[in-house]
Amino acid sequence: MQRLISVALAAVLMHAGSASAQVARFEALSNLPFAENRPTAESAQTLRDELLFQRATQTYLWALPLINTLGMKVGSEKVFGAGYNVLPVWKKRLDSKTRITTPNSDVIYAMGYVDLGKDGPLVFEAPPNLQGILLDAWQRPIPVDGGRFFGDVGLPGPDGGKGGKFLLLPPGYEGAVPDDCFVYRSPTNNVFVFLRAFYQDPKNLTPAVALIEQSKIYPLNGRETARPMQFPDASGVPVNMLPISDGSAFDALKKLVESEGTALADSDSLGMLASIGIAKGRPFEPDAKTRAILDHAARTAYKMSRVIGFEEVIAGRSLRIYPDRRWINPMADATPENVGGPFDLGWRRVAGGYLDLDARIWFFTNYYSVSPGMLSQTPGRGAKYMIVFVDSEGANLSGGSSYRLHLPPDIPAANFWSVTLYEAENGSGLANGQPFPSLGSRDTPTQNADGSTDLYLGPETPAGKERNWLATVPGKGYFAVLRLYGPTEAAIDKRWKPGDIEKVP
Repeated sequence: MQRLISVALAAVLMHAGSASAQVARFEALSNLPFAENRPTAESAQTLRDELLFQRATQTYLWALPLINTLGMKVGSEKVFGAGYNVLPVWKKRLDSKTRITTPNSDVIYAMGYVDLGKDGPLVFEAPPNLQGILLDAWQRPIPVDGGRFFGDVGLPGPDGGKGGKFLLLPPGYEGAVPDDCFVYRSPTNNVFVFLRAFYQDPKNLTPAVALIEQSKIYPLNGRETARPMQFPDASGVPVNMLPISDGSAFDALKKLVESEGTALADSDSLGMLASIGIAKGRPFEPDAKTRAILDHAARTAYKMSRVIGFEEVIAGRSLRIYPDRRWINPMADATPENVGGPFDLGWRRVAGGYLDLDARIWFFTNYYSVSPGMLSQTPGRGAKYMIVFVDSEGANLSGGSSYRLHLPPDIPAANFWSVTLYEAENGSGLANGQPFPSLGSRDTPTQNADGSTDLYLGPETPAGKERNWLATVPGKGYFAVLRLYGPTEAAIDKRWKPGDIEKVP
């Protein structure tokens, strides 16, 4: 007992010492000497450096959706190549070698990146039953002419799952458009093409892969001369597509500003970028000292985003889906009439009309892409996402501990359900030594006599529970996402609810 008290006291003193040091740092800045009411040379330089650091830190956090998109684009193009005709496909599913925020290992993914400023209007041709989202550089779903649809392709899109031609137009385009296309007018030149195909049998992925490979992207009026499509297999290939978390994020933002110009953001936000040297047509060549400050700022800002990303309450609003459970979602209060909850599709609060910056940071440090189809509250459509960071006692999920997750009978998913584990460090799939860090209905886990299902999370296989076990790694924190694809009424009205993750001996 005495040892425990000593350890606790040491922890309190360490925290107090850290807090005191931080206050001392703030005091040092606020008390920098002025001579004759002017800053001394040393004070001026210290404050200039601090100003650059603070502006760069806040710019990074504001730009996190862009940095998330750029991380995927830069990482993908470095390994698989660039161009409107390059569409990497995870043909054997997406495993932990692909480092990207919270991917789903239980569908076939394809992701492409196009620049309408460079290539002009592009046609995306999709076969029937393909699901996808067309998003701008901020990962806002692109509005479709007619005002009813935003970003979605497939069943929740204007084609209703029948496939067709989807015309991507750059900002300000005023030319004629063909009658046989669904018209998507992008607010930015850069567009993220995110496609998914669903398989029925994990042992036979061929039909889902073949469906995606029927996709075509080509310039408007240039189908016959378009570059042939390439579908490199991304499965099992080491690639880093995480948000850029060092000073190179600012170099990537500079390239984006050159591509987008005033289409990227409003004048105030472009001014914030300009204040750290990033402006269209202006060289961005920071000296060694400036680059070091920018690098520290990006690394600090990314860590700040990780702090925000594990909060259960943002801007005074609880993200809890159920009052008596630890499962959360930023749209926990969504309804069939208002699928975004308090937000529009750009993370602005509908009531108040302001950007909920912390909510946007919360999302883009760990996740990517959103659309009305994904958020659908219509039974049998879209998906329901439930996220949990902690166990039933509120302690962080730890790779060295063992847990049980109880899922009551009649899991309300018309298509399938799955639980996936993610690295606490960066939100990528947990590298746990298993083929995929996920387990779900298509893996046919053993059910209990009453039809319920218990999943076991831990570093060692529980005896007799091998089919229901997800491995974890001692020393690695993680979090979990429960997905219900095609959620039925019991999921939408919250009659069915999963148990909390409970620690077991």
